[in-house]
Amino acid sequence: MRLARLGPIGFETPVVGVDGTWHDISSITADIDGDFLSSSGVERVRTALNAGSLSTLPGADELRIGAPIARPSAVICIGMNYAAHAAESGSAPPEIPIMFLKTPNTVVGPNDPVEIPRGSTKTDWEVELGIVIGKRASYLDSPDEAREHIAGFVTANDVSERTFQLEASGGQWSKGKCAPGFNPTGPWLVTPDEVDHGNLQLRSFVNGEPRQDSTTADLIFSVEHVVWHLSQYLALEPGDLILTGTPEGVALSGRFPYLTDGDVVEIEIEGLGRQRQVFTAHQPR
Repeated sequence: MRLARLGPIGFETPVVGVDGTWHDISSITADIDGDFLSSSGVERVRTALNAGSLSTLPGADELRIGAPIARPSAVICIGMNYAAHAAESGSAPPEIPIMFLKTPNTVVGPNDPVEIPRGSTKTDWEVELGIVIGKRASYLDSPDEAREHIAGFVTANDVSERTFQLEASGGQWSKGKCAPGFNPTGPWLVTPDEVDHGNLQLRSFVNGEPRQDSTTADLIFSVEHVVWHLSQYLALEPGDLILTGTPEGVALSGRFPYLTDGDVVEIEIEGLGRQRQVFTAHQPR
């Protein structure tokens, strides 16, 4: 099942997609958020679809695509989770998952423009598989138990400012991860039954030129391991978003230039959809 949110910022309509048609689910839920996911929302939508009780959303194809989940309570990220990316960053593969945070207000629509931060010279792209939590997870006993806590998966761009992340950080990465718009998400939330999350192709492009091309089979720590591991240190809440790391091919490698005004970044994950962002120079408010 593909769930999405369509419409202007702050006024998105929750929908479910079937064979290229978007059905309005606002009669079932006001939004796609933690409350919806934790209250059997997906099952209620499936039941309504089977009953033929959902109406189509007029003009859906012309509407802005919002992030497929409303503002999460947390965005938790795993760093250097692909060995080749760790190497291009000058680091050995980690022995345990590296965690950092993005602020929830970084989450924006998949095609929304992204402003380069004031003073930035090293804004970078990172295609990543995102996990959306559907059921509270705390102190899980094993990675196998993680599966029942996952509502679905999304495409995400973990946009990063490398000077802020590595030179002005004091040893923590989040300064380079939290500028407004630094987490384009979507276009869809896809339920686990629809994708093989352990073997999905991830790709990115800048101005039409290929950058990253890898697969989630190359993750150092699997989706299940990441959810289980994080649950030993914090409680994951329904609607929370976990980013699982990026493969090699980013500007940090030194092989490509960092992003500047007018650059277009496109990222895609097999079965989870494609994004497109135009990066713009900072404009004083």
